[in-house]
Amino acid sequence: MSGPLLIIAAGGTGGHMFPAQALAEAMLAKGWSVKLSTDGRGARYAGGFPPDVEIETLSSATFARGGLLAKAIVPFRVFGGVIAAVWNMYRDKPAVVVGFGGYPSIPAVAAAWILRRPRALHEQNGVLGRVNKLFAKHVDAVACGTWPTELPEGVEGHEVGNPVRSEILDRAGAGYIEPGDYPMSILVMGGSQGARILSDIVPAAIAALPDSLRRNIRVDQQAREEDLERVTAFYREAEIKADVKPFFKDVPRRMSECQLVIARSGASTVADISIIGRPSILVPYAAATGDHQTVNAQGLVDAQAAKLLQEADFTVDNLTALILGVITHPDKANSMARAALGCGKPDATQRLVALVDSLREHPISTEAHT
Repeated sequence: MSGPLLIIAAGGTGGHMFPAQALAEAMLAKGWSVKLSTDGRGARYAGGFPPDVEIETLSSATFARGGLLAKAIVPFRVFGGVIAAVWNMYRDKPAVVVGFGGYPSIPAVAAAWILRRPRALHEQNGVLGRVNKLFAKHVDAVACGTWPTELPEGVEGHEVGNPVRSEILDRAGAGYIEPGDYPMSILVMGGSQGARILSDIVPAAIAALPDSLRRNIRVDQQAREEDLERVTAFYREAEIKADVKPFFKDVPRRMSECQLVIARSGASTVADISIIGRPSILVPYAAATGDHQTVNAQGLVDAQAAKLLQEADFTVDNLTALILGVITHPDKANSMARAALGCGKPDATQRLVALVDSLREHPISTEAHT
């Protein structure tokens, strides 16, 4: 490898991996070498990373999945990952290590702390995730994707924004075609793994629209593998054009061509919506730690760029009414699209790059403030 080495540690969801990918792309362009440290699950989400990024797979685990036996061996798997990370990091001597959260990021961030390498965290949400909260007082800087972010006492955050992939930036501010009496698209996203509640409610809500509107609508919907057949069959029987997949590799194109987004309010999704500029109906995941998806959505909602529908109120009738409120009012839809753009931080990647550069030269440990 040539150039200073950046190690990026990230977990196995799009929410962690997309901003990590954006940083990797930018640092490669600056002549740095980049290594992604993750676990086996995270590696499956790394297909969008540039080929020049070396992928290091380490052992990690979470208490959130599996039975008693699986939970019992979590500490041993994590410890094994940390030992391997310390050995690799001692050999590679990275200039900076940046963790993006998720259990797969534990080994590399822990190793950076043990070896006292310059290190930072990037928190995408308005509330620190469990892993970032664990390390927040033991890094040189905490970069915040959603502002303000709730931080432990004594920890100062850096307002950065959520970096988005180059494919999203390429469509920043893409022209918005307002709803009308012609083909329209609705993009439905439940995060990188889909969301069952969206599969349960959204198809019926769209089917309940008046015939004059429904015949013009095409739906692009992410759904879990186990829900694909029933969701596809529902749309087919309702004679609604639909493309239903567990994961879309071309979200930037689909989002730029749609009239409305219906989605969970994960940090990356909110960032993509604000960079491209689209009206949205956001449904926060009720079980999210610290209700952080509601916090993520608040900026778009306050700017009147999005409508918020909590899970408790996420019914067919309520969703149909909100969809009608957008696609039957072109002026309102245009206003929402413009307001979404006003919430975007297209320079978030550059801000994070600047923070990484500064840490290479002048690490300023958060531990000194506690």
